[in-house]
Amino acid sequence: MKSKYILSILVAGAAAGSAFAQASYSGYFIDNYTHRYMLNPAMADTVRKGFVAFPALGSLNVGMHGNVGVNSLVYNVDGRTVLFTNPGVEASTVLGKIHDKNRIGAAVNEDILAVGWKAWGGNNAITISAVADAEVMVPGSLIRLAKEGVENKTYDIKNLRATANAYAQIQLNHSRDIKQVPGLRAGAAVKFLLGLGNVDMYMNEAYLQLNEDSWNIRTNADVYANIKNATFKQKYSDKTGRFYVDGLDIDGIGLNGFGLGFDLGATYEWRDFRFSLAMLDLGFMSWSNTLKASTNGYREVATSDYTFSIGSDNKDDDGRTEWDKLTDDLSNLYQLEDEGHTGGRTTGLRATLNWGVEYILPYYRNLSFGMVNTTKFNGSFTWTDFRFSANVHPVKCLAASVNFAAGTYGVAFGWLLNLNVKGFNMFAGMDRTVGKLAKQGIPLNSNAEVSFGINFPF
Repeated sequence: MKSKYILSILVAGAAAGSAFAQASYSGYFIDNYTHRYMLNPAMADTVRKGFVAFPALGSLNVGMHGNVGVNSLVYNVDGRTVLFTNPGVEASTVLGKIHDKNRIGAAVNEDILAVGWKAWGGNNAITISAVADAEVMVPGSLIRLAKEGVENKTYDIKNLRATANAYAQIQLNHSRDIKQVPGLRAGAAVKFLLGLGNVDMYMNEAYLQLNEDSWNIRTNADVYANIKNATFKQKYSDKTGRFYVDGLDIDGIGLNGFGLGFDLGATYEWRDFRFSLAMLDLGFMSWSNTLKASTNGYREVATSDYTFSIGSDNKDDDGRTEWDKLTDDLSNLYQLEDEGHTGGRTTGLRATLNWGVEYILPYYRNLSFGMVNTTKFNGSFTWTDFRFSANVHPVKCLAASVNFAAGTYGVAFGWLLNLNVKGFNMFAGMDRTVGKLAKQGIPLNSNAEVSFGINFPF
């Protein structure tokens, strides 16, 4: 994968969304939603004896959300779909839709195997999951540079970030009522993590003074890649007189890290209220075979070899010419030196705080109203979300939730249906309901999250 395509992904990400995926928050207040223990380890189905998940489909959660959408970077000009850099798109139209920090990403969490049972004074579960996620933050100054070119003489591009992880997770969960305190229930989980790959990109700064025929540049960047059997490609630049990283060779993917995590949670019932609190993913991942590429601090370049002119003179250009030129020019912003293998590296897990309160109607116990707050702590990608829901269990075999969320990534409508008959459970829902789609199937507002699962309770 060439360096220019890495930078392509960073820019193109603003047409995608930023995400997390774990379990459906639309099911947070549904008692017989089998996988609530993934959101709070104290929550468990205390009525049934246990469950067995359908292999690979016990709980599948795919999500994306962000604060900038496809319709901010892709436009229709005279019936043709073009990139925002096309001269047929006014700069004021593009720049009015972007933010100082444009955050984007995607995540998938799939339970491969899961089983739950009652023993040792409480409820237990073992879950084997596959997790993959990627997040990007693109500064608005980079998009302004791509659109305006040399019209604006100075650009200060800070905090271009990207991160990606892939790992397997084996989780052991136990919860029980605390008999000494009526209404209190506590739970905990321990997670054994098997790392497959990690990439962290810290493009800290690119300060550019652009003239019609020269650039004065100061850059600062580091890239860490923890992928087994991977090496950096290198290429010599006649313009700067140095070798630089020009891609990544991967000769197969294997186990490349180990980690340990913990979940802690509690629930408390008082009259018609239920309170809940949980802290998830407290722990670390220790990666092996760290590849590092860096500018080695600040690097300054003064050259007359570059010009920066994005876009085609032809307004009917379909975007391919614009895109190729954009990625070629942006790849010159960062030319990183290969520092080789630097040993192991330890990263923290992305901790999540969940807390909620539910009110059950005293005159109709099958209806409740709830509010849950989720905050994910992840450095530059930290976000929070408040979700307000109405939850109903009108008959024994069916439960449903409709909810409204508001937070870092705007507002969203969510829902979940949970079907339970003897020996069979199926749920389906969306924490962020998919709206209008682009031709490529990507939500125009960059927010969507889908959950589905089949389980066999006993």
